[in-house]
Amino acid sequence: MDSLGNKGEKLACRYLRRKGYNILQRNYRYKIGEIDIIAQKGEFLIFIEVKTRLNREFGEPFEAVTHYKQERLRRLAESYIVDNQEHELDYRFDVISILYEKKKPIIKHIENAF
Repeated sequence: MDSLGNKGEKLACRYLRRKGYNILQRNYRYKIGEIDIIAQKGEFLIFIEVKTRLNREFGEPFEAVTHYKQERLRRLAESYIVDNQEHELDYRFDVISILYEKKKPIIKHIENAF
């Protein structure tokens, strides 16, 4: 059985593909953590954090991407760029927030989130 996070990442990938994104990698791991999705669209390399929640008990899903998490994602992205020689592409950080309401996922895609 899929975890909620894995289910959200699969849903996010389907959403991104429909929007014309090319998924390069899921769950890129390095010493300090993980990037959920790395994609490309046009001349942009996009590092995407996916947050999925069943309710708003702890706020909107995207609110879980704290300043600390953003800094860690920046360091992870730098590692990916160096390891994959992606120097010629501009890059940005997006957040995909998925909230289930009445068992239906509501997706918010925040481009250039930080």
